[in-house]
Amino acid sequence: MQVCLSKSSWCSVFLFVLFWVAFLPANAGAGEEEENPWTLSVYFENDLFNGTDSNYTNGVKASIISPDLKSFVESGNLPEWSLAYIKRLPFINRPERSRRVEFSLGQNMYTPSDTSRYDLIVNDRPYAGWTYFGAAFHSKSRVMMDTVEFQLGLVGPESFAEETQKAIHDFRNLQRPNGWDHQLKNEPGLAVIYERKWRLPIVPVESRSNFDAITHAGCALGNVYTYVNSGLEVRMGWNLPEDFGVSLIRPAGNTRFSTVQGQGAYLFGAVNGRAVLQDIFLDGNTFAHSHSVAKETLVADFAGGLAIYFKSFKITVTQVMRTREFKGQPKKHSFGSLTISFFY
Repeated sequence: MQVCLSKSSWCSVFLFVLFWVAFLPANAGAGEEEENPWTLSVYFENDLFNGTDSNYTNGVKASIISPDLKSFVESGNLPEWSLAYIKRLPFINRPERSRRVEFSLGQNMYTPSDTSRYDLIVNDRPYAGWTYFGAAFHSKSRVMMDTVEFQLGLVGPESFAEETQKAIHDFRNLQRPNGWDHQLKNEPGLAVIYERKWRLPIVPVESRSNFDAITHAGCALGNVYTYVNSGLEVRMGWNLPEDFGVSLIRPAGNTRFSTVQGQGAYLFGAVNGRAVLQDIFLDGNTFAHSHSVAKETLVADFAGGLAIYFKSFKITVTQVMRTREFKGQPKKHSFGSLTISFFY
């Protein structure tokens, strides 16, 4: 028997999970100490910050990261048997590290440059949406962090990217996007991602310097994206937090958990490069014929911005410039990012 969910049913599921993610810390983490908090983050990325409306045009995400799982088991908020299974995961099972679990819910949106057209624009990227649920496991010391993330979601009309963009454009009285009839077809998406981040020994960790450098390397495997990546971030400011740099909406990219440590601010610059083997948003559907373009194999993001935090809150504003992602793309793409985190 075939089981189908209507769009209203998918909306109900989406809203239920979002509600659960947003309010879980208030119920489950109330007994945690301040030095081992829950972290709730909300991300918003959009190229309208730069006056454009194309390519990667919008991304939203809500995520929650648990306290250290060892203390969480001891407090009775997590079954002890679950930690044994988590320890068996590769790359994150070093006993001297703290371990945390993260759940996230997000939606990314991609469009061609001219959204006023109704016809198929064969030399520009396809319309596409990606709505997903993510589960990640973090293993962290003061100098290194490993992350394994699993993402499961939907590409195509059932991602509701069309409805999202049209509703926002109608609300803001912007040009209505007219080409969504040519978007990618429905396809379930799965991605497994691993990434390691570590502090470069430029400045000793114990010095609490106002300057540091963090590098990362990783890979992703799945029908949504398959790539290897590497990058570097440099931070300079006042009272740098003990995390691993800026967080953007990218697989295994979350770094926003640390002890609550007063207040501070810093400027940062970062680069992340990818060698891309598969990108469904450019290559088109895996199991069905769809619009596609010839992708660029090497893509880089250059980012810079400002982070400010005070006790339990942290706000980061980032400007990102992305190199051309497909052959024939007329110019580089840029977008802005705003992330607000609450440590509870």
